[in-house]
Amino acid sequence: MNAPALSAAALKSLPANSPFSGIFLLKKCAIRTAKTGTPFYSLELGDRTGTFSALVFSDNLAGVALRDVPEGAVVRVGGIAESYQGRFSPKLDAVEALSEEEVEASGALGDLVESSPEDFDALQAELDEHVAAIPDESLRAVAASVFAEIRETFLNSSAAISMHHAYRHGLLEHSCHVARVARALLPLYPQVDPSLAIAGALLHDVGKTVEYTQGLATRKTRAGMLQGHVVLGYRIVRKHGIKNRLAPEILERLEHVVLSHQGELEWGAAALAATPEAVFVSLADNFDAKLGMVQAALRNAVPGGPEFSEYLPGLKSSLLLTPPFPEAEAES
Repeated sequence: MNAPALSAAALKSLPANSPFSGIFLLKKCAIRTAKTGTPFYSLELGDRTGTFSALVFSDNLAGVALRDVPEGAVVRVGGIAESYQGRFSPKLDAVEALSEEEVEASGALGDLVESSPEDFDALQAELDEHVAAIPDESLRAVAASVFAEIRETFLNSSAAISMHHAYRHGLLEHSCHVARVARALLPLYPQVDPSLAIAGALLHDVGKTVEYTQGLATRKTRAGMLQGHVVLGYRIVRKHGIKNRLAPEILERLEHVVLSHQGELEWGAAALAATPEAVFVSLADNFDAKLGMVQAALRNAVPGGPEFSEYLPGLKSSLLLTPPFPEAEAES
């Protein structure tokens, strides 16, 4: 691995057939079978600058090395820059798992974890401002109580493993975005109660603080696998609603927002939205989740690279990456 050590973003700009090396987080490692019957590894590797995918057949040196490397490991990889169907898809010829001591010695630890592109301190202050903006005192107290208990984990947690806001501080960013959307749209819909809507926007995903691990790589915890963030979030909200003596009928409505925010039963909702506030928060959540996918795809686009992004499962499509008025954007 004598080639230059590069970041994920830098790799995507390499000319074809350029050798490279780098230290990355092994975010995903799944075994698949080719049409020929040959097994191969489907990898997702990344650092704070982005992610990339690679396929490694199990019978080459890199594939042999991957047999004992778990997801979440830090690996040093070497290979050749290649593309497949217009997408960056490097050929890896070497994979080496690094120990904690080796990671520390490499100085790469701070470069491995992708974080929210927004200012962390500003997002923290915004969260507190959204809580303070809940008009009803009792609902405001419940939200403040929840965040007092889970604040550190909430501030640092990812919002997903891969779908949207899948990076450090992503849950904070996404929740603030949903609250922004809610507060911007509430004047248009007087039938929606502002207190329940803002509290629901902030609290709808708090179960993810328990659903996901909080290490270098985001994975589901045992509780996340067995219960999921909808149920876990319902339990957190219910606990603090009872603790703060929230009126039972109001607590029931707040719980319903959490239980129904996924939108559809097949998407993980425990119930379909059946109150004005639940419908409102579910749509605001879906709005920001999808636009979050768009933002990430645009951030990860390589100048002069493919016109379309890779297929985005959450959008059920690839995304056109070129701006509609490139000359105007360049001038600005």
